[in-house]
Amino acid sequence: MDNLWRDADSKNFEYSDLAMRVYTSRLLGQNDDLVLHGGGNTSVKSTSTNIFGEKEPILYVKGSGWDLKTIEEAGFSPARLAILQRLASLKSMTDTEMTRELKASMTDPGAPSPSVEAILHAIIPFKYVDHTHTDAVVAISNSPNGEQILQEIYGERVLVLPYIMPGFVLARQVYESTIDLKWQTIEGIALLHHGLFTFSDSARTSYDRMIELVSQAEDYLKAADIFSGLATANYKPIASDYLDLARARQSASKNFGAPMLATWMTDRESVGFSCIDSIEKISTRGPVTPDHTLQTKRIPAILEKNPVPGVEQFATDYLDYFTKNNDGTLNCLDPAPRYAVWKGKGLIVFAGNIKRRRVISDIVEHTIKAIQWGEALGGWTTLTESEIFELEYWELEQAKLKLAPASAEYDGRIVVVTGAASGIGKACAEAFASQGAAVVAVDINPDIKNLYSETSVLGIVCDATSDNSIQAAIEEGVAAFGGIDILVSNAGSFPASSTVEEMDSAFLDETMQINFNSHVSFIRACTPYLKLGNDPSVILMSSKNVPAPGPGAGAYSAAKSALTQIGRVAAMELGGYGIRVNMLHPNAVFDTGIWNEEILAKRAENYGMTVDEYKTNNILKTSITSHDVAGLVLTICGDTFAKTTGAQVPIDGGNDRVI
Repeated sequence: MDNLWRDADSKNFEYSDLAMRVYTSRLLGQNDDLVLHGGGNTSVKSTSTNIFGEKEPILYVKGSGWDLKTIEEAGFSPARLAILQRLASLKSMTDTEMTRELKASMTDPGAPSPSVEAILHAIIPFKYVDHTHTDAVVAISNSPNGEQILQEIYGERVLVLPYIMPGFVLARQVYESTIDLKWQTIEGIALLHHGLFTFSDSARTSYDRMIELVSQAEDYLKAADIFSGLATANYKPIASDYLDLARARQSASKNFGAPMLATWMTDRESVGFSCIDSIEKISTRGPVTPDHTLQTKRIPAILEKNPVPGVEQFATDYLDYFTKNNDGTLNCLDPAPRYAVWKGKGLIVFAGNIKRRRVISDIVEHTIKAIQWGEALGGWTTLTESEIFELEYWELEQAKLKLAPASAEYDGRIVVVTGAASGIGKACAEAFASQGAAVVAVDINPDIKNLYSETSVLGIVCDATSDNSIQAAIEEGVAAFGGIDILVSNAGSFPASSTVEEMDSAFLDETMQINFNSHVSFIRACTPYLKLGNDPSVILMSSKNVPAPGPGAGAYSAAKSALTQIGRVAAMELGGYGIRVNMLHPNAVFDTGIWNEEILAKRAENYGMTVDEYKTNNILKTSITSHDVAGLVLTICGDTFAKTTGAQVPIDGGNDRVI
């Protein structure tokens, strides 16, 4: 494992103990093999001057909700060290009592709540304490002879302790195990199935020890020819797989009680893992560490060729698992899986939103690696079902769930937006993403692939006039997110002015192809997925030219009129599946790609106006932007219009000819 310490960088953090704690915490957080998404914790013991002008010893420990990769000084909770050390001497304390006492020990009530491991950090008699969930060490401990192997690797340098629940009972375990210990004789503590602690009065030494001890565990795996011996395989999806994935997502969403994303992982490692002969046995023995259960649940769903029965079986088994272990005081969490092994085809990650998808995906990536290491060491062995249940339903974790932020309006929803590289399409993609949606943004402009930095938006190059290109784009989007809930069919062009007398057939065909045919093609390609979607909806971007055509825009007006008519028919045909189809008639939206100075000048001339007069030619004398249109799209796809279909809604500032 690479040591990321750099003397030049560290000098920027030498001005205080806490600043140096920030530096080495970030070093740990940069390595996913050590900690993932809020995992692990760090602390430093220092002093602070209180309101009376007295210096008192303080433990700065990572606060709840902060990630080591990006932590700042504000992310550490300041707690009175003497109080925490006294708490460790108590024979017993409930989790509720511990939480209250930890909060009461803080010198700044506005700081984040201290880590539940704060007491443990307090009793380790060194200035800096580092704690990670290192893959290599935990994977070794999750094998039949894990404890003996760790002792063989580290000798007397590391104290190896059996697993016990985090929090006060873990602090008591360490407290009692080290009463007569000469702390200077050890460099770390390995907690089976949990992780590794290192410590020192030097931030660098504590960090160096973590890297060195983890590297030794990795070297052991390498020497045993285990470290890189992971299963790999390829799978080439077939057309029916994508609909099967959407069906699995539909089932998971039903059990989740809200829309879920379903990302299909078909990389060589994921497919290889799914092809292991004994995969059903080894993947359902438990997680790498119980903490992961809070993100991934205890085990994955196991899916056959038809994945839906596997999702439903997982839900049934989860309810049985809860009933078996419930003491009568707990409320069951949702029974939807968080990931699944799709035999021979890879893995599926189920998540309620994009952020959770990333967390689960990263944990799964490390889990399939650790499981194979443990299996090669004699058999993947984890904690018992009841021990894992105890942490999954731990009252402190349940309290965190109650404090979780409310869901965004479109969390877990999947939106396809065409013409998404500019104008109305880009505004729609950004608006949906800002409200939690996963967006498949398609456009013929190759810039679409790099236009969006958000992981919630997948840019795909697509020729809307090619059915093959459309199908490929839809399948890529479905593989990434799991289905389609909303189609915003927006791609189009505003051709140069042409009278009917001047209009040639090629011009007419081209205009109809992009402004009518392509929309029909997208509806056709998306409909099978919309039928499996959550509150499915189609928005067709039509035009004011439908109710109020203008001279010189005959081809465009005819194409948009045909689009509106096909939308009305689609509303009747798809309504039985719960799919809403509505048309928008924008006008005078000039911050879009279809407008340029030449077109504006010609259109204004047709109406005998200046360009400025043409731009504000509406009853409200107001400007209309692509973002205004996007806001209306979000509203129509939301609850407000949940019982509306087949509607034609203008957004034009009021047009006297339309009115």
